[in-house]
Amino acid sequence: MKAVNNYIIIEKIKEEPQKQNGLLITDNHTKDIRYLRGKVITVGNLVQGVTNDDIIYYDRHAGHSIEYNERLYHVIKEQDVVVVV
Repeated sequence: MKAVNNYIIIEKIKEEPQKQNGLLITDNHTKDIRYLRGKVITVGNLVQGVTNDDIIYYDRHAGHSIEYNERLYHVIKEQDVVVVV
């Protein structure tokens, strides 16, 4: 599987529940966070500044999901990446 043009294929990194002031913050309380973390699997030939295996933050509403070899991946555009860690 290889991304083309300005597309990036990522695998979403599941965030572990966090504790804040002794309270457990679950997924329901983190829905207002706009950006998600993901690991870059492959980048298209027109993408600049992002390489394979980078950890990125991307817009929650970006792209779409695909299933390949029984694993779920997300396909986003280069413009949806906000931070490369």
